[in-house]
Amino acid sequence: MAGALEGKTIIVTGAGSPIGMGREMSIALASAGANVVMMDVDGAALEASANDAREAAGDERILAVTADVTSYADAERTAQAALDGFGGLHGLINNAGTNQRNVGMSDALQEPWWGVTPEAWSRVAAVNFSGPFFMARAVVGHLMEQGWGRIIGVTTSLDTMIRVNMSPYGPSKAGHEALVATMAQELEGTGVTANVLVPGGPVNTNLLPPDSPFDRAKLIQPDVMRAPAVWLASDASDGINGRRFIAYNWDESLPVEQRVEQAGAPAAWPQLGGQAVYPA
Repeated sequence: MAGALEGKTIIVTGAGSPIGMGREMSIALASAGANVVMMDVDGAALEASANDAREAAGDERILAVTADVTSYADAERTAQAALDGFGGLHGLINNAGTNQRNVGMSDALQEPWWGVTPEAWSRVAAVNFSGPFFMARAVVGHLMEQGWGRIIGVTTSLDTMIRVNMSPYGPSKAGHEALVATMAQELEGTGVTANVLVPGGPVNTNLLPPDSPFDRAKLIQPDVMRAPAVWLASDASDGINGRRFIAYNWDESLPVEQRVEQAGAPAAWPQLGGQAVYPA
C-alpha cells in the first residue's frame, strides 16, 4: 500500500526494541507515506530503531520521543510533539507491552499468580492496561474534533489471556482488549475507530527472554504486523470498528474483503453472548 498513508501522522508506542513489533510497524507506516512518532521508554534503543526507520523511509518522516506510557503527562507530551512536529495527528498504535521478567522483578518467565510481587503486578498492569488508556485519552479529543482517526490496540490471543501462570501479562492484555471494545462502541459515528491487532501466537521479540525454550526461528516473526497495521491505519479501513485482526492470517494475495473475513472477528469475543442475568 505505497502512499496509502500520505499526509497521516501516527504514534506508535513501544517502538524501540530492535526485534519488536513496534519497530516493524513504524517502518511499514513510514514506508507507506506516514509521519511516525516512535515512542519508547528506552531512549537508546528507540534512537537505534528510529534510525532504521529513517533509512527505510526518510529522515523527515520519523520523530523519536522518549517517554513512558504509564505517565499521562508523557502521553500528552507525545501527542503534542506529533502536532508540533508534523502539524497533525491521525492515529495511535498502542503497542507497548511488558511482563514481570522484563521489568526486572522476577527471574521466572511463568509463575502462579501468588508468586507475582505487588510491584511487578502494578508495573505490568500500568504498561499493558493503563498505558493504552492514557495514550488514547491524550489523542482522542483531537481525532474526534477532526472527524477522523485510528486507535489500534495490540493485545494477545485469548488462550494467553487466560493461560495458567501468565499473570499479570495475560489479564492485563485482556483488560486492554475490553477497553478497545468499549472505545469502539462509544466512538461509533465519530469518524474515529478502535480495533485490535494481534500477531496470532508467540512472537520472536524481547518479551521472550534469551533463555526461553522456544525455537525462535519457528516463532511468528514481528514483521507479520506490517501489512495489516498499514491497512488499519489507512482510509481503506473506513467503517471497520470494534474488530480484532490476527496478523498471521492476513493474506495480501487475497482481495481485501476476503482478507478482512479470514483475519477478523469482533474484539473481546461478544459472539459468546450476554452472560448477565437480570431477574424480573
